[in-house]
Amino acid sequence: MLDLGVDLVKWKYPLLLLLGIGVSNLGAWVYLISLNLIVLDMTRSPLAISFLYILIPVATLCTNFWAGSFIDRINQRSLMIFLDLIRAIFIFTLAYIDSLVLIYTFAFAINIASSMFAPASMIYMTRVIPKDDRQRFNALRNFINSCGFILGPSIAGFLFILGTPNLAIQLNAIALCLSAIIILLLPNLERRKQDDLSEKVTITLIVNDWKKVLRFSKSNSYVTLIYVFFSGITVLMTALDSLEAAFATEILSLSESSYGFLVTVAGMGIIVGSFINTLFTKQLKLNILIGFGSLFTPAGYLIFDFSHNFIWAAIGFFTLTFALSFANTGFLTFYQNNVSVDIMGRFSSVLGILEAFLIILFTATIGIAAELFEIRLIYIIGCFAFLVLGFVIYLVVFNKSNSNYYH
Repeated sequence: MLDLGVDLVKWKYPLLLLLGIGVSNLGAWVYLISLNLIVLDMTRSPLAISFLYILIPVATLCTNFWAGSFIDRINQRSLMIFLDLIRAIFIFTLAYIDSLVLIYTFAFAINIASSMFAPASMIYMTRVIPKDDRQRFNALRNFINSCGFILGPSIAGFLFILGTPNLAIQLNAIALCLSAIIILLLPNLERRKQDDLSEKVTITLIVNDWKKVLRFSKSNSYVTLIYVFFSGITVLMTALDSLEAAFATEILSLSESSYGFLVTVAGMGIIVGSFINTLFTKQLKLNILIGFGSLFTPAGYLIFDFSHNFIWAAIGFFTLTFALSFANTGFLTFYQNNVSVDIMGRFSSVLGILEAFLIILFTATIGIAAELFEIRLIYIIGCFAFLVLGFVIYLVVFNKSNSNYYH
């Protein structure tokens, strides 16, 4: 545990960074719910809402092939501040737009900024957090994100009572401005030569960077394999989650309020898991976190899939998010420890293209299959595919020949 008498000084900047992440994450939930309601009110179409979610991986596909080259060569702290402010401006403007086309256009621009912010913040976090503190920091980060997962919808609902979804969106813009101010208080860690920072990003440079990523991937094949495996977890979870609400309401016959409580139970699972990760950082090795999380996350989905009442559905939700908190903490720390910050932006961006493409493909496939066949059958197939992936990851991370990657 943190020794508050000593570690608060050492954790000054990590705690500031966590505060910025918390404010931004909380605002993101309020924004997402508010925008959904605005579009639904305009169109009365669930398909229009679905299109908002499709814009997220599409933005990643349009951005990642060049963004990594740019992110690795610029001051990440300055870029994070700029992206927070740009998102704040676009989000604030959304409150005054009544054209669906413009809403989608602005949402797409916001998603592009978010897809750039994620790798930039990962690089900066890796620089500012000492290696020995990364596992605890990532556990705390999961804890804060899960609090946003629970508090965000509640705050959004409270704001809707006071005003309208437009008011909630405007307050999220303010939250992003606050996040930018917090980042401004963090240290500037950029030590590269000015010539490197001013290097223009051209097609030739991007092609050379892709070749560099491929060389890095070949020479660090185990690290790349674990990254691809974890991307597979993200892809399968996204595809299964797209059927989650329909499964809960149509197959389990749960009311909307009961389903909402299930989501809260899921948030509690992440909070409890992240808290345990924070307390027992020294005892929990990275391969244990990744192996345990990868195996029990699909187990939670299977419990939910075979449930016939609210109690078992809640147990499944809690199990999958509890285990996921371990997997997330382990993977993020593994990634930070084994990928150089000098290539981190390009590495995650290039492989992120594959992940975004697979998310679109698998989500569309499972959605169409659920229309043609019974939802429970499709959910079972997806869960067992996920479980097979979990077993493979478990075997790979506990292979003794690769133990040096987890220290």
